[in-house]
Amino acid sequence: MRLRNKVAIITGAAQGIGLATALKFAEEGATVILCDLRFEAVDAAVEQCHQLGATAVGYAINVTDRAQFDNVVEEVRQKFGRIDVLVNNAGITRDARLQKMTIEQFDEVIDVNLRAVFHCTQAVSHVMLEQGSGVILNASSVVGIYGNFGQTNYAASKFGVVGFTKTWSRELGPKGIRVNAVAPGFIDTPILATIPDKLIDAMREDVPLRRLGSPAEVANVYAFLASDDASYIHGAVIEVSGGLTV
Repeated sequence: MRLRNKVAIITGAAQGIGLATALKFAEEGATVILCDLRFEAVDAAVEQCHQLGATAVGYAINVTDRAQFDNVVEEVRQKFGRIDVLVNNAGITRDARLQKMTIEQFDEVIDVNLRAVFHCTQAVSHVMLEQGSGVILNASSVVGIYGNFGQTNYAASKFGVVGFTKTWSRELGPKGIRVNAVAPGFIDTPILATIPDKLIDAMREDVPLRRLGSPAEVANVYAFLASDDASYIHGAVIEVSGGLTV
């Protein structure tokens, strides 16, 4: 198991890509710390990890609240002695064209998708610097590389995550901490639930593989990047998009 004895914190871990990542890490032997908003969903996700034989602990928190996340980091450090991996997966969308996007829509997405990534990483980095090792994995998006109609806020946040990744790789790499980002394309998650079937079909046609990706396919990449198999991959932004941007 590639992640045996590693302690990993995953945000947005109760559904979609985050849940798939938590389960994959559990299968690979990690101790999994799951963070998400809703108690019931977090508890259910923790139970799924337990069924795979993993040690798992859940926290119902809002990642935009720095004090809440600081408490999680301290509790994990006290309980397990270390933090080896942080997966900054939590993210939201609030789509609208530029002229119709409200300040509230813009700020909500920036708070969760960008500012919270800064807060979570800064909090965890202190532990990783003390131990001289760690892996930080950030959720970007193909939208964060190429932009997308109606997603000014989301694109800006995911572009920003790429900037974080490149900067932190320079700052933290010499200290033994690897930093990478994953940029999913069209993935079959609850975020797509509000999109009409006609648009989903059009999305499939845009992908050279002619299908949406699964959360597990993104989770597999996170697990690889978190493992020692990826020991010389650093500062990278890896697309998981079925060739969408070819």
